[in-house]
Amino acid sequence: MNIRNTAFAAAIVVGAALFAPVYGPIIKARAASTGGTEDLDKDMKTVADVFAAVQKNFADPISSDKAFYGDNGRGGAIPGMLHTLDPHSNFVDPTEYKEMQRKQHAQYFGVGMQITMDQLPKETRPKTIVMEPFVGSPAWNAGMRRGDAIISVDGHDTTTMESPEVANLLRGPKGTQVKVSVMRDGATEPFTATITRGTIDTSVVDAFWARPGIAFLRVSSFEAQNIGREVEAYMQKLGEQNVQGLILDLRGNLGGLVTEAVALAGRFLRNGQTVVSHRGRAEQEQIFRAKGNPLAQKYPMVVLVNGNSASASEIVSGALQDHDRAWILGETTFGKGLVQAQFPLHEDAALLLTIAHYYTPSGRLIQRDYSHQSFFEYYQHRNEAATDTQDVKATDSGRKVFGGGGITPDEKYVPAKLSIFQRRIGRQGAPDWFYRFGNVYFGAQKPVLPVGWEADDATVERFRKYMKDQGVPFTDAEFDQNKAWVKKGIRWEFYFRAFDKSAADRADWTDDPEVQKAIESMPKAHSLLSQAEKVYAMRQ
Repeated sequence: MNIRNTAFAAAIVVGAALFAPVYGPIIKARAASTGGTEDLDKDMKTVADVFAAVQKNFADPISSDKAFYGDNGRGGAIPGMLHTLDPHSNFVDPTEYKEMQRKQHAQYFGVGMQITMDQLPKETRPKTIVMEPFVGSPAWNAGMRRGDAIISVDGHDTTTMESPEVANLLRGPKGTQVKVSVMRDGATEPFTATITRGTIDTSVVDAFWARPGIAFLRVSSFEAQNIGREVEAYMQKLGEQNVQGLILDLRGNLGGLVTEAVALAGRFLRNGQTVVSHRGRAEQEQIFRAKGNPLAQKYPMVVLVNGNSASASEIVSGALQDHDRAWILGETTFGKGLVQAQFPLHEDAALLLTIAHYYTPSGRLIQRDYSHQSFFEYYQHRNEAATDTQDVKATDSGRKVFGGGGITPDEKYVPAKLSIFQRRIGRQGAPDWFYRFGNVYFGAQKPVLPVGWEADDATVERFRKYMKDQGVPFTDAEFDQNKAWVKKGIRWEFYFRAFDKSAADRADWTDDPEVQKAIESMPKAHSLLSQAEKVYAMRQ
């Protein structure tokens, strides 16, 4: 479940739009002005002269799109200008902008499955595979499975296509049909299904009982506009009146919409309490306040964060910490306190431009300093002790908290780092050796497991042999040292196939050492809540 720093940095550099808060459709950014001042006219003439010289004299033909927009948001005059400002201002091309808007709406039309590319060492070319058919989607109902290799769509041979090309073939208006053929390990003939495209709802929220009385709430992103509503629905279904303690898991949550962060944090606070504020050169200070839920204020909370909890996640954890509402457990968060607004451009592209800094209720600035390092270093190398000792504030009960370097947890918990063996085998991300073993283990048969299944020694040894047959480099000593980890990896993969991803994740979270630590820390959260209630009563 941990995202390693290198992969994290690469994902952010390529797609800085993942970091939020950004304003969604609810709060519109002001239109960019093209006021014709003398200085602006002079600057634009310089840009035009440079482009004219490039277009006329460059060794190869060059399009205006490439010169100004670059390739996939990298390079180009506009992205280059934005990248001189701060690490998070960014140009979003039409494809990225459309995808960003789709995620915000948490709904789209299609068949409802995630696809990607995979290639075994002995294979001559990669293939497009189904990573996840979403539960209840048209693809799920039509019998598509994790591990299926897509060989044709509506008669088009897809075996030589990249996954984006296949995805384009699968997309289409609601109610239309698409014929999809797949091959499964162990099958002699393709499986073909005619799928009627429908409305696909996506979810980034889950909640269940970690143990009697202790609820576990996972929010993996704030990108969609329905986070607050989903949380309310899950907690109502769970029976919030029976909650004696809540674990809120924000680990790896890169952020999203500020309005959704306010909705989540605000439900656990009292009406009118400040959740976050922001101000900038062209922006008046705006304060976002809580709309509390009385049921949500009666039990202690522990919030799990790590170095990849950023932006909107820091709004939530910072607000709950400043108001002494939750005990924060884990690693210091990323430290992203810049607010981006969406400025739509012609041709359906957009700017994500930093317009303000956000501050926690105590007045802390969470943004890390980026002025004396490259953006790569900013993403890649984080000093967890890099708080601003001049930016010292106090929580409602008087506890000292510092700004300038993310949210420092009340209790530090550093999970064990992946070993070389574990990084080589992979875990719960792109196609890895657990995924590939699942293809071979179940073959063409529908995966079926009893509830509570665990990998036995025979299954583990079969996995060892499979990896040796595939030429994966490891020693038996390495394998034996990591056997418990291997069992968990097999269980996650098999649960995913036999049940769904939620069941696989829940099994992992249930015996996650950090979740167990959160349960042990609940008395500290209870003491904090009692203290906060006394402070509130004294101020009335």
